[in-house]
Amino acid sequence: MFTKSSWVHLRIPFSFFLLPVFAFALSSINEVNVFYGLIVFFALHLFLYPASNGYNSYFDKDEGSIGGIKAPPKVNNDLYYLALLFDAIALILASYNFIFFLMLLTYGLVSKAYSHPSIRIKKYPLASWFIAGFFQGFFTFLMAYIGLIDGSFSDIIEPKILYAGCLTSIMLWGSYPMTQIYQHEEDTKRGDVTLSVKLGVLGTFHFVAIFFFFSSLLFFWFFLHHYSIDVSLIYLGAMGPVVSFFAYWYIQVRKDKKLANFDNTMKLNFLSSLCLNAFFIWLWIMR
Repeated sequence: MFTKSSWVHLRIPFSFFLLPVFAFALSSINEVNVFYGLIVFFALHLFLYPASNGYNSYFDKDEGSIGGIKAPPKVNNDLYYLALLFDAIALILASYNFIFFLMLLTYGLVSKAYSHPSIRIKKYPLASWFIAGFFQGFFTFLMAYIGLIDGSFSDIIEPKILYAGCLTSIMLWGSYPMTQIYQHEEDTKRGDVTLSVKLGVLGTFHFVAIFFFFSSLLFFWFFLHHYSIDVSLIYLGAMGPVVSFFAYWYIQVRKDKKLANFDNTMKLNFLSSLCLNAFFIWLWIMR
C-alpha cells in the first residue's frame, strides 16, 4: 500500500537521537509503570517522531543528505498519508490520558507548521531554532513525564521538573544548528535561511561550543543539587567522548570546511545520543 521510499523517509532509527529527552524524564520518576512507559516510548519514538520526519520530507523533497539518510530516495505522494497515519496511531496510543493526548496533538501541529509551505517556520532562522528546541526539549520532557505517570498539569508544577525540562531545551538549542551544518547549500537553494546558514560553518561550531559549555554547567548544578557530586562527575565523564570528538572534528574542519559533512554530523549525533542515553538509563536504574 505504501512505497518503500515512504517508509525510508519516516526515518524511524533517527528517533534514537531524541531518545535522551524521554530517558531523562524516565530517570526523574521514582516508580515507573511499565505499561505507561512502553506506551509513551512507542507513541513518541515509533509514531510521532517518524510522522514528523515523513511530513517534513514530503514538503522538503530534499535531493541531498538529510538527518539519518545520506542519499534520500525520491519522495512519493503516499508519504503524506503515511505520515498522517502514524500521527493518528500516536494519538490513539496517547488517548489514555487527555493531557498527554493534547500535548502530543500540539507537538504534531507545530511540527507540521515547521514544514508546511503556507507557514514554514523552518525558513525563519531564530524562530525555527527557538521553536524546535522548545518543543523537542522542554515541551517533550513535560509531555513524556505526564504520560509516564498518567498525570496532569499539576504534577509538573514543581521546580525540579520544570528546571529539568528547561535543561533539555538548552541542550537542544545548543546542538540544533549542528544538525543543519551540512545542509547549507540545499537549505539556501530552497529559501530556508537556517540559523546554521546565518552563523556559517565555523560560527556554528563556536555557537554549539558556547551553548554546550553553559548547558554542562547547568546540568552539573542540577545533578549536584538534586542527586550528588558523584552523579555530577559521572555526567561530565559521560560527556567526555562527545567533547573529544567535537574538538577533533573542529580542528579538522578549520583545515577543510568540506569535512563539515553528513557523515561527521551523524557520528557526533550518534555519540552524543549514546552517551546521554547511557547516562540517563544508568541514573534511572540507580534510583
